[in-house]
Amino acid sequence: MVSPFHLAIPVHNLELCRIFYRDVLGCEEGRSSDHWVDFNFFNHQLVIHYKPKSDSDSYTNPVDGKDVPVPHFGVVLPWNTFHAFAEELKKKNIAFIIEPYIRFEGLAGEQATMFFKDPCGNALEFKAFKDINQLFVK
Repeated sequence: MVSPFHLAIPVHNLELCRIFYRDVLGCEEGRSSDHWVDFNFFNHQLVIHYKPKSDSDSYTNPVDGKDVPVPHFGVVLPWNTFHAFAEELKKKNIAFIIEPYIRFEGLAGEQATMFFKDPCGNALEFKAFKDINQLFVK
């Protein structure tokens, strides 16, 4: 069994992000307070914590001809789950930073990937490997 990870991220609008993670991404809400909310983020614990908005610069790294936002987080989904989830997000009018596509096609590590931001600007990446054994192949 894979151990679940725990990730805490800052958000400047707790209620807007609560709605996004719960209603748009479909994450089950857990415990909460006035300053944080727990979510079941694809069987991992995600906690959104209130933090006042800052004007920090965004940064990207080039990967496969795309500008990948740094930092970002997300999960690796099963291949079919990824594609169904991508279609759900399109129907919900998610503004993708990088539209769902196949990266490194025909190479080691071939994967489906997509990037978008939550309402507070946290970048998320969801990906899938047609062959999960390629996850850590060099």
